[in-house]
Amino acid sequence: MSDLAPPGAPEGIEPVDLRSALEERYLAYALSTIMHRALPDVRDGLKPVHRRLLFAMRMLKLDPNQGFKKCARVVGDVIGKYHPHGDQAVYDAMVRLAQDFAQRYPLVEGQGNIDGDNAAAYRYTEARLTDVAMALLNGIDEDTVDFRETYNGEDSEPVVLPGAFPNLLANGATGIAVGMATAIPPHNAGELCDAALHLIKFPNAGIDKLMQFVPGPDLPTGGIITDTPAQMAEAYRTGRGGFRVRSVWSTEDMGRGTWQIVITQIPYQVQKGRLVEKIAELLTDRKLPLLGDVRDESAEDVRLVLEPKSRTVDPVLLMEQMFKLTDLESRLSLNMNVLSGGKVPRVMSLSEVLREWLEHRKDVLVRRSNHRVGVISRRLEVLGGYLIAYLNIDEVIAIIRAEEEPKPVLMTRFELTDVQAEAILNMRLRALRKLEEFEIRKEHDALSLEKAGLEALLASDDEQWSRIAAEVRETRDKFGKKTELGARRTEFAEAPDIDFNLEEAMIEKEPVTVVCSDKGWIRALKGHLQDTSTISYKDGDKARFAVHAETTNKILLLSSSGRFFTLDANKLPGGRGHGEPVRLIADMDAADAIVALFIYHTGGKLLLASTNGDGFVVAQDDCLANTRKGKQVLNVKLPVEAHVCRHIVEGDDHVASIGENRKMVIFKLDELPEMPRGKGVRLQKFKDGGLADVRSFKLSDGLSWTDTSGRTWTVTDLDEWLGSRAQAGRLPPKGFPRNNSFGA
Repeated sequence: MSDLAPPGAPEGIEPVDLRSALEERYLAYALSTIMHRALPDVRDGLKPVHRRLLFAMRMLKLDPNQGFKKCARVVGDVIGKYHPHGDQAVYDAMVRLAQDFAQRYPLVEGQGNIDGDNAAAYRYTEARLTDVAMALLNGIDEDTVDFRETYNGEDSEPVVLPGAFPNLLANGATGIAVGMATAIPPHNAGELCDAALHLIKFPNAGIDKLMQFVPGPDLPTGGIITDTPAQMAEAYRTGRGGFRVRSVWSTEDMGRGTWQIVITQIPYQVQKGRLVEKIAELLTDRKLPLLGDVRDESAEDVRLVLEPKSRTVDPVLLMEQMFKLTDLESRLSLNMNVLSGGKVPRVMSLSEVLREWLEHRKDVLVRRSNHRVGVISRRLEVLGGYLIAYLNIDEVIAIIRAEEEPKPVLMTRFELTDVQAEAILNMRLRALRKLEEFEIRKEHDALSLEKAGLEALLASDDEQWSRIAAEVRETRDKFGKKTELGARRTEFAEAPDIDFNLEEAMIEKEPVTVVCSDKGWIRALKGHLQDTSTISYKDGDKARFAVHAETTNKILLLSSSGRFFTLDANKLPGGRGHGEPVRLIADMDAADAIVALFIYHTGGKLLLASTNGDGFVVAQDDCLANTRKGKQVLNVKLPVEAHVCRHIVEGDDHVASIGENRKMVIFKLDELPEMPRGKGVRLQKFKDGGLADVRSFKLSDGLSWTDTSGRTWTVTDLDEWLGSRAQAGRLPPKGFPRNNSFGA
């Protein structure tokens, strides 16, 4: 080991703990990002770069009624005087303020290619302020807000704008800081003003009441919000949540049974060009099987055309597919994390944001009124001096002509203030005319009256809120829903409740007759055949099942082992030949027989029973199998087999069971359990033999059966057969078939 000590620090360098230094500097960076870059101020809804842009444009006199100036001039002033950052970042922020698809109420009016997806360089474009921006700046020269020194101390800039327009919620905001972010979608200014007026009248109003005025966001690009009012209310109550936005679409008839879908509005912040590219990519990758082609026919308005794969495609299913796989449906986040009072970042509710804006407007009103009172007081002081001068005009003139320093003499002689004496000495000779005296008295009286009104306003909290309400109404009338700019663009609707299955949607819906022979050969014949007696079978085989179905249906098959198999009607072999053995489609054991074959119906129920008389009720949904191996539902063990599978019709309340011993019992359907799988419970007690048949029915309609001649019998007087489950029963009614079957 070396005995040499580490060298000491060079002179003038102070050792610092790395951990402490990093913590200190990172904290400073985080605070700078939060306070001066990423989060908007709740009072004017602006970040520093946007506030500086608007203030610089005002200083350049770029009012709405003035001419345009080059954006390069504006950007230069901003980065030179107020915002020491990159010119491109400042220009991008300025472009966003001018884009009507990004800002619900644009703050900058552009000229040239500034409001497209890709704006031209700032040396080519021009800009000026809009009326909305002027509303935010209105009163800034009247001591309504505080000013601070700029970064180099040469100029001053406003800490916040007066904000006569509810900009934070009206235009929204997005930003990412250190450890926190903000995301606020735009809203309708007229609705916000109505909500603010209600808050002025009822300060404790809740979110549910405010949502009667502000039902939800109002996006620049329109669209349809599909969230429920309860979901949106919870988001506004907590300040966190989201909104699901869908494109607006319609179908256009192209003649001869063909049609196309036209999309006229896309979700907020979705780039149309990128959206079309993404759809084209998915189409190329064959991930949009219902879509044939996509075209962008947009000019000034959005017009995206979707052509279906075939005219038999359901337009609603096609759009549900597009909403699921593309940005034609997007989710807008709500995270109202803003600077409260311009200092404290926190998540606020809708009512809190509106209250802070109103409190800011009250502060602006008080400061403006105090400023105006000061201006009036100074003017009244000057006018008082003028009136003294007019009353003693000859003496005043004599003093001015005779004295080398007339100011102190005038102050002493007429008890004037320094301001009054200076004003008299600076008076022009033409102001000595008699008419001017009347004008001064008139102005003095008017200003005195205005001052009294302002002092009364400052002394009354109710008067202040009344004045604020009048200003809010003025803003509502100027930018509200009755104006072209303020008309609501985003609508509300519920998304269609569709059980969307892409594979099923791809199948062309056609009628078929599914035929299965006694030996298990299955096929699907086109159309719904009314006469199946002409269908041919293999030698030694015969008809067993014939079911009218659609190619979109699923077919359920029950084997004697108690296992259900699911077959797709569109995948069954065609009508040519005798079909295929069902065992090639489903993994049935060779010894298994087919007990039942029928169409699957969502929500339907079945009555299952085995040969020894055990059974239960099962939902058809629990019988669907996802694999070729099927799904075991009825548990049986040889020599016991699955024997009966009957549909339970809505309204059925009783079960009739008959055994091979020709004994029948009727009991309530409620006595049978409903379960997804099992052995079941005993339906009927047999001294010898097993179960012959079982079915459910409605007791008030009577028990019906079909005899071997095809005749239908119905018996309504069934009292002697009514009993409980697991009883032996008694002989069936007269006319019951000798084969002990209720028929089809």
